[in-house]
Amino acid sequence: MSMDAQGGATKHVRPNAGVDVSKEFLDLCWQDRHQRVGNDEAGWAQAIEVFRSADVDLVVLEATGNLERGFVLALQQAGLEVARINPRQARDFAKSLGQLAKTDRVDARVLRDLADVLARHEKRSQYLAPVHDEKRQALNDLMVRRRQLVEMRVAESNHLAAAPKRTARGVLSSLKFLDKQIAAIDKEIDQHIDDHFDGLRELLRSAKGVGPVTTVSLLAALPELGRLDRRAISKLVGVAPLAADSGKRRGQRHVWGGRAPVRAVLYMAALCAKKHNPVIRAFWTRLIAAGKPKKVALVACMRKLLTILNAMVRDNRAWDEAKAQLGTANT
Repeated sequence: MSMDAQGGATKHVRPNAGVDVSKEFLDLCWQDRHQRVGNDEAGWAQAIEVFRSADVDLVVLEATGNLERGFVLALQQAGLEVARINPRQARDFAKSLGQLAKTDRVDARVLRDLADVLARHEKRSQYLAPVHDEKRQALNDLMVRRRQLVEMRVAESNHLAAAPKRTARGVLSSLKFLDKQIAAIDKEIDQHIDDHFDGLRELLRSAKGVGPVTTVSLLAALPELGRLDRRAISKLVGVAPLAADSGKRRGQRHVWGGRAPVRAVLYMAALCAKKHNPVIRAFWTRLIAAGKPKKVALVACMRKLLTILNAMVRDNRAWDEAKAQLGTANT
């Protein structure tokens, strides 16, 4: 607590911090200070001590392909709140400040300024990194690897179509190897879910249109499912229509951003659900009858399906057609 110019008490404002993450270093910025530490356990401990001494409120860093994972866990275990944001958002924020230069030190300062904004945001909690869940993280790691293997297999299949005889044998051998790898990781994924997420898997699978790949992808890449409201979860995934209005102009709404892997499986699930799920099929039919373009209607079905699944996980209740139908009618 401090005193203002009139001698009255003013509320103590805690500082926030930004951290630029690289493979070897963490560049810290808080208040008007900078410091570089190693991106290892010793460096994490040093950074935490610095932030505790400064009574830091919120730490903001970018998602950097898992280079930040250990540090985020260390911060959370130390009781510090951390927001992990998309690098594009940080760069857009820097440009809005007229900050075009880009160095580790500058990036840390920009993230500190962004932390000051997020710390005061009325929905601050939705920006905080989910508390680390080792079992879910392990599942996500397996799914990322599976996706990599599938992408390699697609590439090799395309090579096979144009491969001459002398190289086709090698491509076929590579395809067989990748098939074995995919089968092995699928078995490992199934076992992991059996051990840790079997009840949640059965709950999600109770909805027609939600198959094994969609279920596993939601479990691995969307830990917020059931914890956010329908608007927040839709924005997080990237299926919420974003306004583009200015003055009297009412622009066309578009979906943008979000978690691409989740959105991809939701797209396939919605395609299936509009044929086989009576609630989503009725919703699709109503939208098409109202003159909505098919692409718009399909995205709406993706959002509706996600909303229903979110409510199912939140309430820990399997698919209920009557409830889902009521929610669709109110959309």
